[in-house]
Amino acid sequence: MKLQEIKNIDIDGKKVFIRCDFNVPMDEYNNITDDRRIKSALNTIRYCIDRDCSIILASHFGRPSEPGEEKYSLKPVAKRLHTLLKQEIKMAKNVIGDDTLETAQNLEAGEILLLENLRYEQGEKKNDEEFASKLASMADVYINDAFGVSHRAHASVEAITKFFDIKHKAAGFLLAKEIKFFYKIIEEPKRPFVSIIGGSKVSGKLEVLHNLITKVDKILIGGGMAFTFLKAQGYEVGKSLVEDDLIPDAKEIMQKAQELGVKLYLPVDIVAAEAFDADAIAKHVTAQEIPSEWMGLDIGPATAQLFRFALSDANTILWNGPMGVYEMEKFAKGSTRISNTVAQSFATTVVGGGDTADLVRVTGDEEDMTFISTGGGASLELIEGKVLPGVKALVLQD
Repeated sequence: MKLQEIKNIDIDGKKVFIRCDFNVPMDEYNNITDDRRIKSALNTIRYCIDRDCSIILASHFGRPSEPGEEKYSLKPVAKRLHTLLKQEIKMAKNVIGDDTLETAQNLEAGEILLLENLRYEQGEKKNDEEFASKLASMADVYINDAFGVSHRAHASVEAITKFFDIKHKAAGFLLAKEIKFFYKIIEEPKRPFVSIIGGSKVSGKLEVLHNLITKVDKILIGGGMAFTFLKAQGYEVGKSLVEDDLIPDAKEIMQKAQELGVKLYLPVDIVAAEAFDADAIAKHVTAQEIPSEWMGLDIGPATAQLFRFALSDANTILWNGPMGVYEMEKFAKGSTRISNTVAQSFATTVVGGGDTADLVRVTGDEEDMTFISTGGGASLELIEGKVLPGVKALVLQD
């Protein structure tokens, strides 16, 4: 798949609309607690500034229930952009109001306008073409640099691309990098290729597992989803999170792995607790001995060691999903051990966004990973082998 990229189109002196992903975490006082996604967009923004473009930035933030809901305003993002770029950021009062359209029209070279939260407008999530046409009317060129939402068919991601021909729309540097990385690692990995899949539910990663099992040499399954597999093997898992309706799927995946010669690893010991509570009484048990009234909330030390051995010869590691309830310190040790192991590896290491990206930041292993994706859901769909809606329109035809 060959993408149209920003570096290959003429943007000099033009008005450029850049769809970014500024959906960053904030505390109760509207202070940004992690600006990684904002910093990730800077390369594309600076590239446009250097080419005398006037720039319109657009992003969603959170899930506002009504237009203009103050706690979902992008004003804190405008302040952070001002600090990072060291220049004025014009903050629009709305998304497509007459005053905003006029400001966009009058932008001069090098000036930047940040639109308000796209989700203040109902047309955004509905992929409404009329709304998309108003967004498109602001610019000569459309750039998608929002990998984290490119799996969503929203107006600023998909519908808007219909108003630009292939010479006037492209992927920004971040989006292009993400797409290239995932396609290369899935289609041309250096072997052994080992995937670590965790998180709470099998249902969210069923297609991922079906696709990966045909491509990897080993697959390590942890987190809440592991209990569906353990129960499929006939183990007592107590009150651990289990998706009973997916037990046949778990059996099918294990059978498929066996047929393909893929080594599939499941936890051999568990940190179990009386309740889903940071203060609950907890203990180590083997995977076969989870008490009937207890629940598993982390992998145990023997599993962490087993996974460490399984990863020792890897040349490519793809990790998506924590090994336990890492938000609670008592149940974070398994995830921390795996994070440290992956970080210390000599392999190409790719972290698949979302909770896993947050986890490696908390453990201090961020700098030692080869690549950390900015999009959880989008990275999962790429691993599933899908073409993302926001990317499809940017693919060059042979």
